[in-house]
Amino acid sequence: MAAAPPDDLSRLSLEEIAALAESRTLPPVEQWHPEREGEIDIRIAADGTWYHESDPIRRDRLVRLFSTILRREPGGGYALVTPVEKLAIHVEDAPFVAVEMKRAEGRLAFRLNTGDLVVAGPDHPLALRDGPDGALPYLHVRGDLWAKLARPVYYEVMNLALEQDPAGVTSDGAFFALEPAA
Repeated sequence: MAAAPPDDLSRLSLEEIAALAESRTLPPVEQWHPEREGEIDIRIAADGTWYHESDPIRRDRLVRLFSTILRREPGGGYALVTPVEKLAIHVEDAPFVAVEMKRAEGRLAFRLNTGDLVVAGPDHPLALRDGPDGALPYLHVRGDLWAKLARPVYYEVMNLALEQDPAGVTSDGAFFALEPAA
């Protein structure tokens, strides 16, 4: 069984965080094309809370498991996918929320609400995306799945971004402009 995800990045070095992020293996959901398709009453709210039949899913391990089989469909929807079944779900904004950030050694590392660790860089860019509250920074997680930055993380990132001209942040050798187009 895989180790439990860390609940606090402050105790880990950036090297340890990067190693944990890289060592995580996920099911190959992009390669699965099951014949059986349907829908399930699962919704991911804008705050990252997962619901089943209008009740919050309180078991973190279950949410974490579901997050590993989540995929964005070519038409823009989201689905939980296994080798034998694909079930459409509803996502209000982004399927993940970056709840913590650590900055060191020229890198920005993020912990998601699911416990996943992502180091921003060429493969995991930060980008402004239009949403109901205007242009906000999101972090690319995998495939076409993104993480919205929780409010405290958003403020941390934007404070860093405003120290540069043009506004943006650098992580793992990549610069991410975080200034809305005029």
